[in-house]
Formats: sequence, structure tokens, C-alpha cells
Amino acid sequence: MFKFFSRAKCLITPLFRTFVEKDEVMVRCNMSIKGLKDDSLSYVYSAFSRYYEESANALSFPSLMEKREFAFLLFNEQIMLRHKSFKNQSELASFLKSITPSDVYYSCAYYADPVADMDRKGWAGADLVFDIDADHIQTSCNKIHDEWICGSCGFNGRGLTPESCSVCGSKKFNVKSWPCELCLESARKETIKLVDVLMEDFAFSDSEIRLFFSGHRGYHVHVESELVRPFDAIERKEIVDYVSGLGLDLSFYGLDLKNRRGVQDFANQHSVNFGWYRRVAHEIQNFILNAGEEDLREIGLGKNVALAILRDKDFILKRLLDTGTWSFVRGVGLESWKKIVKHCVRLQSVQIDTVVTTDTHRLIRLTDTLHGKTGFKKVEFSLSAIHDFDPFKSAIAFKGGATTVFVSDAPEFRLGDETFGPYKKQRVELPTAAAVFLICKGKAEVVE
Repeated sequence: MFKFFSRAKCLITPLFRTFVEKDEVMVRCNMSIKGLKDDSLSYVYSAFSRYYEESANALSFPSLMEKREFAFLLFNEQIMLRHKSFKNQSELASFLKSITPSDVYYSCAYYADPVADMDRKGWAGADLVFDIDADHIQTSCNKIHDEWICGSCGFNGRGLTPESCSVCGSKKFNVKSWPCELCLESARKETIKLVDVLMEDFAFSDSEIRLFFSGHRGYHVHVESELVRPFDAIERKEIVDYVSGLGLDLSFYGLDLKNRRGVQDFANQHSVNFGWYRRVAHEIQNFILNAGEEDLREIGLGKNVALAILRDKDFILKRLLDTGTWSFVRGVGLESWKKIVKHCVRLQSVQIDTVVTTDTHRLIRLTDTLHGKTGFKKVEFSLSAIHDFDPFKSAIAFKGGATTVFVSDAPEFRLGDETFGPYKKQRVELPTAAAVFLICKGKAEVVE
């Protein structure tokens, strides 16, 4: 088992904010589907209501649910109902049928009294939860379909949402995002890397790791283990630092970037096959094997260095495998190898929402419930299915039915085996699943 770093070595110790303010039962919040016209809101509400009426009793419920807090985003009231607790599955199923929420959450934490105020709940530990979302991953499609607008000054742009507005400094943004195949494939790759780290470096078993499609633009990874349950925010931050490669000191793993000998020694992957040493050594081989001139130039290498690596690629790979040395290539110096190593560290680091993992009171979406931004289900799947899981097929909640909607603007998208769009100011009849999806994304309205 990986030994956690001492608290004294933790690089960052932020104060973590809970999902909503701690003493309120009903909290005003931003609705996932706010701003819809009455007919469209009624249509989505009816579809959600039918789903819970038919499926609530068959939902997947968390372990020790009587020790968890539950929370619900409601439709018309635009509020979050918090600090709820249920003794059994039947009680929760009945509640879902009675209120028809737009989103359902439960706490990763276990409490002595889940219905009490936050400071009186009696925290008794929490699962280790990771959120991998395309919102935090730079992809080539971000600038095509993702938009953000500063909530204070109106400055806007496309792509990943900045941490703060470059004009007024505000951190509040209105974001319009889209779950496309490329986004979710990028999130899947990060999930695969995370699972590998958890199993290989932390020695968690497949029985302790659970995988989920979030219902929108990413994946959730839950670790349910008595070992991690008592960890506080600082200890969870140490895990976050490790999987994301934050503050990674490669000299700890044998790579001294200050001299030529240190770089050569690190390349000998035959002597050590564990942790970041193994990951970086393997990534260097993969990168050299598959990189073209453009790839090498993008990481800051000069044209002559890039051409030298391409010219001697076979020789470099052979030396890496046979002798563990790489610096003795004409035209490729120590600084160039540093850039390659640092790039490979970035490729191996896992991009996660760090706040989710470190928050010991975090609310996470309940499995098999609907996502208010898409109408898709949060779906669990096995570790063995991670390469083949199809979110655009497995997460579809609505079967049959159709309605006519006016689509303002929507790119091409796939649900199941059927492809829809692109649409631009069009009136079109769509299956329920497609109509709900576009309405929830703010792209369509029901035609009166």
C-alpha cells in the first residue's frame, strides 16, 4: 500500500467549501433547467415524473443509506431541499415519486444524525470520491461548443471557463456546455488513468472501486474502503496531489534533472517498476515512439532537436530498452530531455475536480437518477467495461414517445444508434429522449 505523504509536506491546504451553506434546509440555488418556458418546463417535469413513478423502486441505493444525508433540486421552487434522511429504499422511492426532483444527491459522508445541521450531524467518515469532468479537460472541441459569459460584466468567450474574468476579476460565470463524443472520450481516458493509479499505486482492489457515468460530461469514481473513510480534507488533498502530479519531485523517484547522469539513470525502467517512476518511463517510450515533428515542437523543442529525435528514433528506443540511457544522441541535450520528461509527467497526471475529492461532506449524484442538464441517468458500470461503455446508449432514460420542438441551435448528436441534427432555428419532431435532452440544454422549446 502506498504510504501517504506527511502532512508537513502537503503543498496546498485550502479551506474547502461545502456544497451549499451549512445551516439551511432549503437553499436557493441555480436550477439546472431554469429559464424554460412553462410548456417546456411542464414537458420535462412530466417526463421526469413518469420515470420516477416507473423506476424509483429499482434504483441503485448507496450502502449504509440511513447514515447519509440526501438532497434534492426541485423544479418550480428553484430550491435545494437538504438534510433529509431515509431508513430504507422503499421510503426514498416513495419520496422521489411524491416530489419529482430535477436532481438527486446523497452525501459521500456518513453521519450519526444526517438530518441535523452540519455542525451537529456527527461526521463519521466519508467515501473517497473523484469527479472527472470534461469541463476541466482541454479538448479540441471546447472552443466549438462551450461558451461562458461573465456574470458581472458580460465579457464572454469560448472554451474552458477561466478561473476569473480578465476584465473585471469576477469568478461568477454563466456557462453553456455540450456533452459530445470527444469530450466524454477525453474524460474516459482520464478515468482509466485514475483507476490504474488507485489499483497499482494505492493497492485498492476492484471490489473497493466503483465507476459511474455522471449523466452529463464525465465520470465519477468512488472508493468505498474502511481504510480511507476516516481521512480528513488534508489527507485527501495528499491523494489528490499524487494522482494529479501536483508538486511532483522526480528526484524522489531517481530522476535528477540537474545533471546528465540523473536523466540517464531514470531511463532505466528495468530497475524500478512502480509509481511515478514507472509511469513516466513508460510514457517517454510511448511519446518517442509515436511523436511527429509537430508533437515535438509543441512541447518547446527546436526544429533541429525535433528532427534529430525523429532521425534517431529507432536508436533512442533501442537504447531506452536495452541500456536505459538516452542522452547520447547528437543534437539532443539535457534541456531537451527535461522538456520531454515534464511533458510526459503532464500526460500521466490525472485531471480531476480537486474540490470534490477533498470535501469530506460532499454531495454526489445518486445512481440511476436523472441529470437535470440532460435527462440522462447516472449509470454504474464495471471496471472491465470501462473501454466499451457507451454513455450515449446506456444512460438513456426515456424510451418511445415523441414531441415537436423548436430548436434554436444544436450540433449533431447521437442517442443510441440514431443520430440527430445539426439543427438551426428548426421545428422538428423528436423522440422523448432527444427532446428532453435539447430542452434541458437550453437548445429547444416545446412547440405550443
